[in-house]
Amino acid sequence: MNPAPLQDWLAHRTPAARRFPYDRVVDAYQHYGKPFVPHEWTTLLRRTRERLPSVEGAPEQLTAFLDVALDKTDDRFDYRTYLGLRLLPIADPDRDVDASQRLLAHRDRLHVLLLADLSAFELRALDRPGAPMGRLRPPGPLVAKRLRHAMRAASPALHRLSLPLREVTDPIAVARRLVTMTCIDRTEAERLMLRTTLLPVSSVHDERLFLRTLQAFEVTLGLLAVDLTAAVTAASEDQLSTAGVRLTSAARLLHETAPLWSMLATMQPQAFHLFRTHTDGASAIQSRAYKLVESLCRTPDPKRLRSTAYLSVPDVRARIRAGQLSLDDALRAISADRDILTECPTLADGIRAFTAAVFQWRRTHYRLAVRMLGTETPGTGATPGTPYLLGTRDTTVIGDPTTPRLMAIAR
Repeated sequence: MNPAPLQDWLAHRTPAARRFPYDRVVDAYQHYGKPFVPHEWTTLLRRTRERLPSVEGAPEQLTAFLDVALDKTDDRFDYRTYLGLRLLPIADPDRDVDASQRLLAHRDRLHVLLLADLSAFELRALDRPGAPMGRLRPPGPLVAKRLRHAMRAASPALHRLSLPLREVTDPIAVARRLVTMTCIDRTEAERLMLRTTLLPVSSVHDERLFLRTLQAFEVTLGLLAVDLTAAVTAASEDQLSTAGVRLTSAARLLHETAPLWSMLATMQPQAFHLFRTHTDGASAIQSRAYKLVESLCRTPDPKRLRSTAYLSVPDVRARIRAGQLSLDDALRAISADRDILTECPTLADGIRAFTAAVFQWRRTHYRLAVRMLGTETPGTGATPGTPYLLGTRDTTVIGDPTTPRLMAIAR
């Protein structure tokens, strides 16, 4: 592939950020796989980074893109750069505490866009059987199964967005309709976001499924962290019904991710083992959003806080050490001399629903990990893998964001 467009952009005295040839760069990364991008390309991208102070216009997006594109070259590849999380507008409790309906609509749209983009790729592979669409392309029946789960995963969000798909038995036909529908009103900024957040480490077909599914989980976990922050605030202010409503909302959202697990389970094990050899350094243990969710439910004990799980998310660890209040902390403070769950059935229902959703999420994750890795294979990024998932509450990768106390009072 010819890097001439990037060379031409760099040749300008004051290159404009809006004219950066994102599409050509992304094409190269998707063609070669991030570790195998020719030195000529990465050299030009490093020159681009050096030129950032002289770039015309707001270069924040370009800065974030280069951070993702050059992670392997800089030897700082991790889960966040692998998924391009800086380029995804994920909800964050530090800035998005209120306006829950607006944030839910924002999450729903991003969720649908990710699933529609994945569906478009799978449909192109079906429609162009002779075209080079990646190694180990899955057979047609497996793609149809994958698309059926993708449509199930998109359905609740589409309903809330008033864009429900009519019931059609053919999952391929439904997927085509979704792709067409999202392309009609997709903005240029959204198109660019979808392009720049897909820099795989290989040319294996199923890696796109892996990336998009993990990104969809991160989008939901970000909103869960916002919901839990709101629940903690409400509980600390003795607004128990409000806390219960936010927990119920969080539980519903987590339940809605179940089809994502089914969709991910269509990934071919041989394909997974082929591309994961290039993901060393990136592990879901580094998920900031999940650690926020976990720590907002219950403050981790010192041993957990010293584990790899939290050392890999230093800003979350710093929040906890600075005294971040958890839901368990807030409920303990007001329940010493009150039966708050009898007093507020809405809170009791919220705790039960969220606890059940979390444990179902964990069980499903473990079953899928065993299917892909077995029970002895190390996890992605040289983490301990499925044996680690079987550990105690304070040593699991997925963690247990509910305490025995919260579970007991919710029974």
